[in-house]
Amino acid sequence: MGQEKIRQEINKLNFSEKLLLVGDIWDSIAQETGKQPLPEWQKQELDKRYAEYKAGKLKTYDCQAVHDELRAKFGFK
Repeated sequence: MGQEKIRQEINKLNFSEKLLLVGDIWDSIAQETGKQPLPEWQKQELDKRYAEYKAGKLKTYDCQAVHDELRAKFGFK
């Protein structure tokens, strides 16, 4: 099925059906992502960052504090 035909079929869906479809697509991508090898440059960068983290050279942030700050900054309380 071509891209235009897929778009036409998607446009026939209601909002809820489109959201479910997006979820299904993301789930499918997530399953395939684990099968894809990381490029060497990305492995090296991850190794470097992990070593910096273990050595205490990186500043870490509490997830909830980051969310709270972003919500306050953009007016989502």
